[in-house]
Amino acid sequence: MFRPPVNHAMRMLDRAFFRKTVPLAAAQVLEDAQISRCRMDLGQDILHIDRISCVRSVPDDQSAGQRGRKALLLSPKIRPEDPSTWSSKLLELIEAKKVNITPYELKLSYDTWTYHDILSAIIPPDDQNELPTGFSIVGHVAHLNLREQYLQYKNLIAAVLLDKNPAIRTVINKIDDVGAENEYRTFKYELLAGDPSLQVEIKELDCTFRFDYSKVYWNSRLNTEHERLVDLFRPGEAVCDVMAGVGPFAVPAAKRRIFVWANDLNPDSYASLVDATSVNKVSQFLQPFNEDGRSFIRTSAQKLLADDRQVDIPPKVKHRSKETGPGQPTQSRPQIHMTQPKTFHHYVMNLPATAMTFLDAFIGIYKGHEDLFSPQTSTQLPMIHVYCFSTKSDDNEAEKVKICTEISSRIGFAIQPDDEELEVWDVRDVAPQKRMFCASFRLPPEVAFR
Repeated sequence: MFRPPVNHAMRMLDRAFFRKTVPLAAAQVLEDAQISRCRMDLGQDILHIDRISCVRSVPDDQSAGQRGRKALLLSPKIRPEDPSTWSSKLLELIEAKKVNITPYELKLSYDTWTYHDILSAIIPPDDQNELPTGFSIVGHVAHLNLREQYLQYKNLIAAVLLDKNPAIRTVINKIDDVGAENEYRTFKYELLAGDPSLQVEIKELDCTFRFDYSKVYWNSRLNTEHERLVDLFRPGEAVCDVMAGVGPFAVPAAKRRIFVWANDLNPDSYASLVDATSVNKVSQFLQPFNEDGRSFIRTSAQKLLADDRQVDIPPKVKHRSKETGPGQPTQSRPQIHMTQPKTFHHYVMNLPATAMTFLDAFIGIYKGHEDLFSPQTSTQLPMIHVYCFSTKSDDNEAEKVKICTEISSRIGFAIQPDDEELEVWDVRDVAPQKRMFCASFRLPPEVAFR
């Protein structure tokens, strides 16, 4: 009764088709002040349907032309013309002259139902096993990845999606794998509905990012992973983000007073990274680069040794309080002086399809600089956080072995699954038999000084 009309032959969205009238009974409350009490007394007699308010206005038969009285929509089992369907509580309220029972025509329309309701009414049952309800939202853009069986309904799906999500102005569908044809991890797409502009602005980890989604890589599903890794860094440390993209690791880290050298090969990603550095006011701590990742691993380590960056953070003046009173000196925190370290504490390599192939760039990266590290000093060699894809299992133990074997072959030194500082973190599933991981390990001296 309350479901939308069904038309499995619809191929162009017809919103007017979904108009529907449902005959009901309504309990007209004779005194507006009694509306809450009557609603409570009637209990299960009231109409309880999601997104449909049971409180309505109906014309007052005894005062034609005057404003309507409040009424409570009743369950379909109650018929206004048949007192045998009225509950004892309803009869009691009628006899007490607190309510009148009256017919009511409930008008339903396209706006009444959800995205899922409408799709269920227009997509044939044989194709409803997995209706496309999951999608990424990047700024004002909804990014679909439709399976082949739903491509024939793509325009319908996009139109409904646009209608039912006020924050969305654009709907696109991916038509190839990310990075399938280019090294910038961008993808081909088709515009299904709405504004063709993919210039978006988003906020993540209290930072603002602005970019053209068609020209850079961004994955909103990695929000928690960005936060997890940034939480590992400490203020005053130095971090090298080798494949930084638009800066989802780099910018939040810099905002926490971590010295970040962030690089990306894609000129558009680099431009957005530069913009994010300015917009988020982190230029003191973040240096953006537009270089090849492999060479950047080596050159950044050498350049950092010679870079004498210092940051003075002015004191924060405490606002005058009621206790200090007029004319009393205000308190302030002392100025903070920070010096950029000479070596990196962390390397981030978020290019899961190929980042492993860059690991050989760490061989000999600190050769001749052994005196900078433990045991000669308290400084440890950097942690490497390399992202990769692997298979799936319940405990990830087989994948951990595979990942360690791959790392070992790349750096020419055995990294064991039971190494104390090794962590293979399960990031997310990306396909039925494919999972994304982040392998974190300490760069061995046998590799760094070779």
